[in-house]
Amino acid sequence: MSLSKRDFLQVLSCAAVAGLPLAREAEAATDKAEAALYDLPPFGNVSLLHMTDCHAQLQPIYFREPSVNIGVAGMQGQLPHLVGESLLKAASLRPGTAVAHALTALDFETATRRYGRVGGFAHLTTLVKRLKASRPGALLLDGGDTWQGSATSLWTNGQDMVDACKLLGVDVMTGHWEFTYGMERVKEIVEKDFAGQVDFVAQNVKTADFGDPVFKPYTLRRINGVTVAIVGQAFPYTPIANPRYMVADWEFGIQDANMQKFVDEARAAGAQLVCLLSHNGMDVDLKLATRVRGIDAIFGGHTHDGVPLAVPVKNAGGTTLVTNAGSNGKFLGVMDFDVKGGRMVDFRYRLLPVFANQLRPDPDMQALIARVRAPFEAKLGEKLAVTDGLLYRRGNFNGSWDQLICDALMDVQGAEIAFSPGFRWGTSLLPGDTITRELLMDQLAITYPHATLTEMSGATIKTVLEDVADNLFNPDPYYQQGGDMVRVGGLSYTMRPDEAMGSRITDMRLNGKPLDADRRYKVAGWAPVAEDAKNAPGVKPVWEHVEAWLRAQGGRVKPRTLNTPKLVAMQGNPGLLGG
Repeated sequence: MSLSKRDFLQVLSCAAVAGLPLAREAEAATDKAEAALYDLPPFGNVSLLHMTDCHAQLQPIYFREPSVNIGVAGMQGQLPHLVGESLLKAASLRPGTAVAHALTALDFETATRRYGRVGGFAHLTTLVKRLKASRPGALLLDGGDTWQGSATSLWTNGQDMVDACKLLGVDVMTGHWEFTYGMERVKEIVEKDFAGQVDFVAQNVKTADFGDPVFKPYTLRRINGVTVAIVGQAFPYTPIANPRYMVADWEFGIQDANMQKFVDEARAAGAQLVCLLSHNGMDVDLKLATRVRGIDAIFGGHTHDGVPLAVPVKNAGGTTLVTNAGSNGKFLGVMDFDVKGGRMVDFRYRLLPVFANQLRPDPDMQALIARVRAPFEAKLGEKLAVTDGLLYRRGNFNGSWDQLICDALMDVQGAEIAFSPGFRWGTSLLPGDTITRELLMDQLAITYPHATLTEMSGATIKTVLEDVADNLFNPDPYYQQGGDMVRVGGLSYTMRPDEAMGSRITDMRLNGKPLDADRRYKVAGWAPVAEDAKNAPGVKPVWEHVEAWLRAQGGRVKPRTLNTPKLVAMQGNPGLLGG
């Protein structure tokens, strides 16, 4: 049973007329709805809870899952590259249910109006407390991308999320976007705020000079008599995907040989269960699971894939279970292990959607969120425009939020073409919703937000597109950097995902005419990774340009026409868009 907020309020209004007995029935109905989703019988003797990629979303939100998630080579047609009905079929889930809505973009607007918002730290806290109470000793793992993604996280230098995670009860964490606050800020939080409460683990982050570990590679915890090791894996490509100067003294990388060393070390220290808390992205985790022995389960993040199954991967040491727990506070993974005789013999896994209407907010977390927001409420709530169309970001190619950003940058800066990074975070809006400054900042809040206007030759534009496409569609997961394809405004092109580097992008056109390799074009963009970009004359943060454009629309923003590439179907996969 699912009970929307509207249904609940209708029951309460009847109760006001009928008296207290019916009010009690309404309360019981809410309890029943919550129990239907969240009453998980305990299993085994070790439980790990997993959240990842919440991107600083303290409040309940709307978030549309992708309708396009292309896998190439061995990943084609496999999890996590299944969307919509294909995903539901693989997980044996019925369309039209609350869980189906959480996992897919199917009938998104109608289902969203029925089931309401998802996530919210106050609601997540209620669920975490409930599960920890039924599973003594359970640990909460945070896969990273937690301190970035909202206006308040940017304006408080991540402190709002640090305080919220401590109150939530996070036990172990790794990172990615956290590093864009800079090395000093990250170390300050890890060594002071988290001291004695949260273990920040990352076996693959070393000093650039002597190769010394920057963080603990793993932590050992005793749960119901079982020694459990949690090894950390930060995002391997941080210095490439984000500005190098922000982590100038640190080296990253996948470093699976180094990981094998620490897995073996943890086993030698008595670990009966070894798990990896990863921010690799799921395709990378699936490959890594074939190469590193002795990992029982991988709790993955970065690619925002909500995967309702634990995928078993065979390797020389046995089997590793690979999971990925979605994004934006929308899901909580629950893995129960039965450990006997020094090894894992059985497990149960559930990926729980966090429906705000089905979970009462935790009062202590609610109070913390109110305190965090209080100094900024007027600024956050400022109305910029009303959207007439659905605004969303997630997908391999342009989302309507990305299209809005590209359109705004081209109009305001007088550019012919616009590039917007393939970021996956950012909340969704339904038609008729008001675009407030807070909701706009959900798409743009980063520490290097500078807008750019550059002259590029047609040949350079092709090189840029080819390079990003290879980061996404390289057949070897170890050469993928996650993310989605750079969003493009103005320029049309054809994409062949399964071609070789340099041959994926063809038929580039501007206003119907082929792009001239030698001609120079004005290209707008934002989020440059070069340090000197922020010091260019007249540079502004991207949100100033987009806010100006929104205000110039006369109060309403028309539905965006998506500038997506023409996709050429891959061999053996004529139903490319179906996953």
